[in-house]
Amino acid sequence: MSEHATPAILTGPALEGLEQYASVMDIFHASVERFADKPAFSCMGRILTYAELDRLSAHFAAWLQHATDLEPGDRIAIQLPNVLQFPVAVFGALRAGLVVVNTNPLYTEREMTHQFKDSGAKAIVILANMADKLERILERTDIRHTVVTELADLHAFPRRQLINAAVKYVKKMVPAFRLPEAVAFRAALKQGAGHAHRETRRQADDLAALQYTGGTTGLPKGTMLTHRNLVANMLQARQAIGPELSEGAETIIAPLPVYHIYTFTVNCLFMMETGNHSVLIPNPRDLAGFVKTLKGVSFTGFIGLNTLFNALCNREDFRRLDFSRLHLTISGGMALTRAVAQRWEEVTGCPVAEGYGLTETSPIVSFNPTDAIQLGTIGKPVADTSVKVVDMDGHDLPVDEAGELCVKGPQVMKGYWQRDKETAETLDAEGWLRTGDIAVLQADGYIRIVDRKKDMILVSGFNVYPNEIEDVVTMHPDVVEAAAVGVPDEASGEAITLFVVSRNPDLDAKTLRTWCKKELSAYKVPKTVEFREELPKTNVGKVLRRQLREEQMEKSG
Repeated sequence: MSEHATPAILTGPALEGLEQYASVMDIFHASVERFADKPAFSCMGRILTYAELDRLSAHFAAWLQHATDLEPGDRIAIQLPNVLQFPVAVFGALRAGLVVVNTNPLYTEREMTHQFKDSGAKAIVILANMADKLERILERTDIRHTVVTELADLHAFPRRQLINAAVKYVKKMVPAFRLPEAVAFRAALKQGAGHAHRETRRQADDLAALQYTGGTTGLPKGTMLTHRNLVANMLQARQAIGPELSEGAETIIAPLPVYHIYTFTVNCLFMMETGNHSVLIPNPRDLAGFVKTLKGVSFTGFIGLNTLFNALCNREDFRRLDFSRLHLTISGGMALTRAVAQRWEEVTGCPVAEGYGLTETSPIVSFNPTDAIQLGTIGKPVADTSVKVVDMDGHDLPVDEAGELCVKGPQVMKGYWQRDKETAETLDAEGWLRTGDIAVLQADGYIRIVDRKKDMILVSGFNVYPNEIEDVVTMHPDVVEAAAVGVPDEASGEAITLFVVSRNPDLDAKTLRTWCKKELSAYKVPKTVEFREELPKTNVGKVLRRQLREEQMEKSG
């Protein structure tokens, strides 16, 4: 850092309205009253209005209060894909004063056991498709109330029976299980309908959710998100994105998992606050089925990430869709490459506004103003949010210098569940959260993420950021996607290996390295290039660089 340079802090505008709401439920009640007849969520053709969401979540809350021994503050795991039962269960649990533990339906038995034991969950709502896994681990957990639901449980008769029977008997997607104490979701709603529920008042600092991080650096940790954290982030989203939305008039496509913090906050909470309609896609990996769903929906917004935008734009059936009403596309969850952003705008006519966030920040930290999108940046801090970058020793840095991004604001978590040491390492006494991302604050107020701290490659003492290499490589017309990783190298400390998925079988390593040499310094040019049919990804669609790095290290011995 230059001796005379002034350390920089960027801060968003003042946040409006936070003190009006003590909890997520205050916003929920306002929305279901204002937008009662409007569609709230839909899935596989069934629309749930705000009034129905209010009624069904009240029934579920009443069942929790009258048929179980759960108390306010107890944890309930919700292990569902993008189906209508998710918002009903979430809002029902919150109305009963419980803490929601969002759980990935793709989890293995080992991962489920860890999360349920760590959170101390006493109840679970689970899709029948993975109930066999629960049966095998149940006795190792504190769970004593199990609710099992089938895919189409909130659809009307006879479509409900037809879909559920097809899933179970034709597609054979429901392995046999035996959970004699379990209650069917529909039965719980029916029982709850016979009781009045007591609306449980929660305070701003009470926990609303335990949101587990991905566990890329060991076992997943439960991020403690309070009602105030989530309310703040809803209102921050409103100030940042709201001007692009008409209340109660938008139809937003929600293909990313709703148990993931990105979709949980943006679709389940923020879109609910604005009275808009989220179209839940249960299986976006089935791209043909996904595009077929889109064909029947006049959508105005799309929430996605880089790999999904890329996959869709490569499909002819997607390119033929009607995009005339689409005016808002939001990207998050991973870095958006210039090539994909440009391609999406060419295909749909709608620019992509990239935002940035973390599980620990509920998640939104920054967002690109939709009227001044700056590709390659994550935009500006949202309301009441301050950001700075620090060097390895924790000293604040000036603009245009790369360092670890730190965040402060009302959306920053309370801490990690039962992990005081990890909390102290991540969150300082002043409330600054260390993100683990390397960023640059620009003089114009925008933030640029350079890369993940742990993914940085050190070549002969030079810092190399995979995002930069991948951005350059994916601009090549023959490249579908790419990932760069560092592997140990005797000569340079680490060497860069590039993994590429190509649409042209004749593309070779020499051509790509020549392409890189035009755009990158010599030390950033990949030493080796490996072509793959596909790249390993998380369930959300992030490329697993760590897995690629480990595979490469095993090969080299």
